[in-house]
Amino acid sequence: MLQVVTPEMIIHFLGVFALFCEGALQKEPTCNDPEINDECLTVCRLDYVTCRQNCDSTSCESACLVDNADCNSSCPCGADCPAGCVDCPEHPFCEDECQDAQINNEKYQACLNEAVFELDFCLKTCPPEIGCHNSCYENYTQMLFLCPCIEQETTTTTEISTTTTEITPIEPSDDFILVIPLSVDESYLQSGDGSSQILATINAPDNGYAQYAAHALVNGKLHIFGGWTFDLDGPGSYNSKKIARLDDCTLNELTVRLNEERKYGHEALSIENGKKALICFGYNDYNYNIKTCEIFDGSTTVSTFAADWTHNDGGLRLYKNQPSSVGCYYGAHQKAETLSASGWTSLPDHPKQISGHSLVALENQSMLLIGGYDYGNDGGSQSGIWQLKDENWNQIGELLQADYGGSAIYIGRSIYYFGYVSKAIERLDFNKAEELQSVSKIGNQPESFFFPVLFQTVSNYCI
Repeated sequence: MLQVVTPEMIIHFLGVFALFCEGALQKEPTCNDPEINDECLTVCRLDYVTCRQNCDSTSCESACLVDNADCNSSCPCGADCPAGCVDCPEHPFCEDECQDAQINNEKYQACLNEAVFELDFCLKTCPPEIGCHNSCYENYTQMLFLCPCIEQETTTTTEISTTTTEITPIEPSDDFILVIPLSVDESYLQSGDGSSQILATINAPDNGYAQYAAHALVNGKLHIFGGWTFDLDGPGSYNSKKIARLDDCTLNELTVRLNEERKYGHEALSIENGKKALICFGYNDYNYNIKTCEIFDGSTTVSTFAADWTHNDGGLRLYKNQPSSVGCYYGAHQKAETLSASGWTSLPDHPKQISGHSLVALENQSMLLIGGYDYGNDGGSQSGIWQLKDENWNQIGELLQADYGGSAIYIGRSIYYFGYVSKAIERLDFNKAEELQSVSKIGNQPESFFFPVLFQTVSNYCI
């Protein structure tokens, strides 16, 4: 019997062929910028996924494929510039964002203007006391540390004809993290060296507004997604489709909503250089094993590929520049998956039946899994620090105290882990090669906060 070739089959073949060609291009020996190529191709893949999800005809899907092929070809190391950035120096991924940043980098300009505004306001409101003025300049310096292109301080000393440049990396004492727990009125500001922990004032529609919400940065702003929204001090109601943005010190709910109720255990991740967020998994009153995902671009939400496995409390971070998740609370499995242009595909199983852990993406494209609840061996909190690298899981260290339900954030060369069971705040320090050097305890949380929202900020934010 002859099989009829349908338009859908042709489109599927073209999609597979395009992805195959993309992989072939990546292996070209002339490519000088493989990491930039990977980053560019990831953006192309996600744009293709979004485009195809919004299609309702084969002609639309064909147009998406054409756009995807053009995008892939334009990438450094693609068909249009096979040698990398040397062939297309003006490609957005090749431009040096920090060269003449005061003229060309909008993010730097906005950050600088905010710091200058705060400095001007601080100085004008100071009494005639030198200590107050010095404090203003100290706060100004701390704000600059968070601006793009000022991640490092460079000093140059000239002696006769010799120039020496010393680079001083940001120290933990320069790191400040806003922690928003279940009760918004218990928010606090934590210093990276453990020297200070100060109550912060965050305004929200009700005190339980951030409970079980996922969080991610979109266009430089902290956003929270879903969760159990109800007033801890009053009757309240659930609001598990909400999206809210932190403006200054206030969580403002947006009119746009999630496509699906995500009450608990869902995850969010900044993608496409922070322009969008990917929100996946969780559960609601109708489905305890949600596998779906959606993409938020700051104003709208669109659905994208659903995973093959559910990953309630399984985390969501980048592995090899692709969104990835591991394990599950309700499923109690050890499956790992990663999202590409063609959907979710399997990664190596984690050695444990794990959930409630924190995932962290490293710049070397590996991914760490920290803490968590191990459902094997009669269950219990685990202290392991695991690394997925080159398709292999290896334990590279341990927390000082076993824990699960904690949140982690990567700043500079340090990961800060805020424990739920132990309440301990632990700092994991890495060298330039991102090899774990030490684990130290820098303090305790005021209470046992379950998956608190974390946000890198300045020393005087909302205090």
